[in-house]
Amino acid sequence: MPNGQHGPSSSQPAGGQWYPPEWPDRIRALADGALTPVPPKRAATVMLLRDTPAGPAVHMLRRRASMAFAGGAYAYPGGGVDPRDEDRRIGWAGPGLDAWADRLGTDAATAQAIVCGAVRETFEEAGVLLAGETPGTVVGDTTGDDWEADREALVARELSFAEFLDRRGLLLRSDLLGAWARWITPEFEPRRYDTWFFVAALPEGQRTRNASTEADRTVWIRPSEAAARYDAGELLMMPPTISTLRSLEPHASAAAALTAAAAQDLTPVLAQAALVDGELVLSWPGHDEFTKRVRPGGTA
Repeated sequence: MPNGQHGPSSSQPAGGQWYPPEWPDRIRALADGALTPVPPKRAATVMLLRDTPAGPAVHMLRRRASMAFAGGAYAYPGGGVDPRDEDRRIGWAGPGLDAWADRLGTDAATAQAIVCGAVRETFEEAGVLLAGETPGTVVGDTTGDDWEADREALVARELSFAEFLDRRGLLLRSDLLGAWARWITPEFEPRRYDTWFFVAALPEGQRTRNASTEADRTVWIRPSEAAARYDAGELLMMPPTISTLRSLEPHASAAAALTAAAAQDLTPVLAQAALVDGELVLSWPGHDEFTKRVRPGGTA
């Protein structure tokens, strides 16, 4: 479930923000030239929405506390992009690859792999599949044993998503996705992801389930409620997660959010670190609420 930023353990100086305590040392090492940034891997994550009488709710997973990084943090279904989905022609419905490449800021092959990654991870971790036999349909139920066998083969990477679609005679419904944001893991982190965030509505007839081995629970929660519980320190989240939650709050329905996705800014958000008067200042451009000042000795 890459969300653009992570770390193995945390302190929470404000709200429920994820803040790994080893960051100051790594930031100093990067500034001193003792740390070489690793290239980020491409990833995709999906904010799956469904309408409720009180407004849209988003599907979130809580990472197991035993996880090596971001244990206990809430996130969306997501994960790494499979390069096997770049060069195979697949069944496709909705905007063409050139349009997606323009929207995501990539070439067409990379755009196909990223969109495939978003749809595959939603199926792998939530059991929801944004695909259908025709451009206007979506599969209605993915809970049978045969579907589960395919899902497990995808998780094990025994089957590529392109092969899965071909085997099932399905078209990927790219029109059911909207690109929402893009966050890149800070350069001082040992594992880095270049993560595209998408929004989608839960297809009629399908239901979510916790199919992820990395999560110990799932919830449907309104973005405003999740943000309020983050502010109160009750829910732990990484900056990309709470930022995208806040940006969902103004939208009155899942359809409205999907429509609004076309106007979302996909400029990559990458943390910056600077030494100011002996104090480390960590900031995310355009996201002042996440700015952290680390005093000598490593305290925030």
